[in-house]
Amino acid sequence: MTIDPEHLRMAEALLFASREPLDEAALAERLPDGADIGALLATLQDSYKARGVNLVRLAGKWCFLTAPDLAWLLEMERETTRKLSRAALETLAIIAYHQPVTRAEIEEIRGVGLSRGTMDVLFDAGWIRPRGRRRTPGRPVTYGVTEEFLIHFGLDDIKDLPGFDEMKAAGLLNLEPGSIFADLATTEEDPIIDEEEEEY
Repeated sequence: MTIDPEHLRMAEALLFASREPLDEAALAERLPDGADIGALLATLQDSYKARGVNLVRLAGKWCFLTAPDLAWLLEMERETTRKLSRAALETLAIIAYHQPVTRAEIEEIRGVGLSRGTMDVLFDAGWIRPRGRRRTPGRPVTYGVTEEFLIHFGLDDIKDLPGFDEMKAAGLLNLEPGSIFADLATTEEDPIIDEEEEEY
């Protein structure tokens, strides 16, 4: 099927001007009837793959980002006013790799109690959300990561999270006894399996 050059220009303009990543449905709403959205995106992605900006898919949506090898050009030295605490980072990692997960399960994996402030920081960042209630006694709330989490960390799907071997090779794992990652190797095969849960 031949791509209409005008449709291509329109899709390019929409993606360039949008402040947020756009999904295919949003593009289809704004483009003329009959526009082949998949073909347009594939063409644009190919056209921009060797340029200063690339068309990438994040969390199932599309946006232009600076080419990874040119990111250093845009780096700015600035004072960071707020960093995630170790507790928040560990909690986020547990939720990402074990979702849907309850508060009690997070505490069991970390080996310490979870303060309300730690969860609040992750909620404020927009990186976690309630997933529903587990169908077990007490019906505890389960948590998972959000679309904002995927976009912030440059992931299209939660399955794109690095595995044990990748993180170990990059030196990102603390495998000392008691570390939350010490047993990741045993759970890598199915780190993200939705258990039966009930939405609110």
